[in-house]
Amino acid sequence: MIEIKNSTLSDGEFTRGVFATRDIKKGEIFHKAPVVPYPNEQHEHIEQTALDDYVFEYGKNHTAVVLGYGMLFNHSYTPNADYDIRFSNHTFEFFAHTDIKKGEEILINYNGDVDNKDPLWFNMDESDLPEE
Repeated sequence: MIEIKNSTLSDGEFTRGVFATRDIKKGEIFHKAPVVPYPNEQHEHIEQTALDDYVFEYGKNHTAVVLGYGMLFNHSYTPNADYDIRFSNHTFEFFAHTDIKKGEEILINYNGDVDNKDPLWFNMDESDLPEE
């Protein structure tokens, strides 16, 4: 249903994206990704690695490494996909926010809400970032 291919949206060292291998209907779950959660106070160690750009907030007190294809979706402010966090079984369920055509890149909003237009953390100046 989904595959990894080169994306024209990505620049830099890694140019991957997730693409539909068949049409996916609005509301259809197309990927269930298991997570490895860790307490927020351990995030300072992750910040020293490339994983820092790929982890997700996981509730108030945790951050999570999302396995499977979960860490490889690219960002859009007009995403065609979204996700729900399922704390009961430690998964992220990715589903189509709109109909997705075969061959189309699957995009999520990195802000966690399809309508959130806030600047992304990696596009902010240091002065714009919240104090810790």
